[in-house]
Amino acid sequence: MIYRRELVATKEDFLTFLTKGPTGPRHAAGCDALSGFGRYGDVIDTRLELRTAVLARVPVDQREARSLIDFIEHLDRLEQPFSEHADPVHVTGSAIVTGSRGVVLHLHKRLGIWLQPGGHIEAGELPWEGALRETQEETGLSVAHPLTGPELVHVDVHPGPRGHTHLDLRYLLLAGDDDPAPPAGESPDARWFSWDEAIAIADDGLIGALRSVRARLELP
Repeated sequence: MIYRRELVATKEDFLTFLTKGPTGPRHAAGCDALSGFGRYGDVIDTRLELRTAVLARVPVDQREARSLIDFIEHLDRLEQPFSEHADPVHVTGSAIVTGSRGVVLHLHKRLGIWLQPGGHIEAGELPWEGALRETQEETGLSVAHPLTGPELVHVDVHPGPRGHTHLDLRYLLLAGDDDPAPPAGESPDARWFSWDEAIAIADDGLIGALRSVRARLELP
């Protein structure tokens, strides 16, 4: 499989490409800009834009590096990558919600672990729109993307409920100081954590994202 024709040709080359960081060929090729997506129904344009955004990621650890490889492989084969009904493997959107009080996590109803809010993408949505909607629905918080626009801060491929595999795109969302107030039907356990607390209880697939965002925000 050709991951990016002008740069890499194999999985091994792609992993090397991902982990070289800003001094490697990806930086020289000018791949650091996160461009916008087309609308949901424009499958070809959206797939290309999504591929570009994922290839622009500098992985925070080896888990994300492997996830980036898997994400591209699945994206290239899926006819409807955003539909949870078309294939058990599909793109999802979630959020690292931050504010002056720390970071928001909720206790997943099915999995019983503390996770970032997020979920499936609905028809007519872009991944970052799905992340925003799911966060509002699951926490009751008023949240927003940074003023500069949606910021992809992590990618993780992992098993989901009901035999699904989630190709999860994680975006930075900002919140005020209100307490989470999940509506009926959502997990009632959602709250602010300090960064140290959140990292201590986070799932293995989330720890790298939290550490990276904390450093990105230059927090102690």
